[in-house]
Amino acid sequence: MAKLTKKQKEAASKIDKNRMYSLKDAAALLKDVASAKFDESVDIAVRLGVDPRKANQMVRGVVTLPHGTGKDVKVLALVTPDKEAEAKAAGADYVGLDEYLQKIKDGWTDVDVIITMPSVMGKLGPLGRILGPRGLMPNPKTGTVTMDVAKAVAEVKAGKIDFKVDKTGIVHAGIGKVSFGAEQIVDNAHEIIQTLIKLKPTAAKGIYIKSIYLTSTMSPAIALDPKAV
Repeated sequence: MAKLTKKQKEAASKIDKNRMYSLKDAAALLKDVASAKFDESVDIAVRLGVDPRKANQMVRGVVTLPHGTGKDVKVLALVTPDKEAEAKAAGADYVGLDEYLQKIKDGWTDVDVIITMPSVMGKLGPLGRILGPRGLMPNPKTGTVTMDVAKAVAEVKAGKIDFKVDKTGIVHAGIGKVSFGAEQIVDNAHEIIQTLIKLKPTAAKGIYIKSIYLTSTMSPAIALDPKAV
């Protein structure tokens, strides 16, 4: 196990591992213990009482964070020529079709989100082995396969993210930066937690929100009180 640095030890000493914090206190503490020279990302991890192996207990959705993610999301719009202008106007970083399909075939995946149209999905099918493992394959359920390309691009740029429970029953999501105000972190965390509650599968029994942790890139995890949230 790697030794903790002086800053990491100092941060750990400020966090009571036997305590479950309120969301407001956790956000303030997270900002207090962050000490990196860069603007650390803020992440939330929510353990759900579901069995992801069962289709009727899969939890997946999208949420628009009130204050965005703090990240400059690079968007590729794979669209037909008649949709190119609106995609560019909405803020897409890359716009086109065949030339970008070829670039992806050649291994280029330097984007965060790909938005496309239903009529183009047939061309994307063969690229599933490249895009799938990177979480880049467009999906109608997350709003990235749509005829309203401009709206989809604008929403992603404004802070819309998609999430999916992993095989261990945990949902991980980036919800901001340490440079955000504590209230902004609280608002973003609250938004995704409430969305998860709304998505509770009817087949899930027992405690649904089992645990919640708030972390930044270089700091220890802070446990939240699920009941208080």
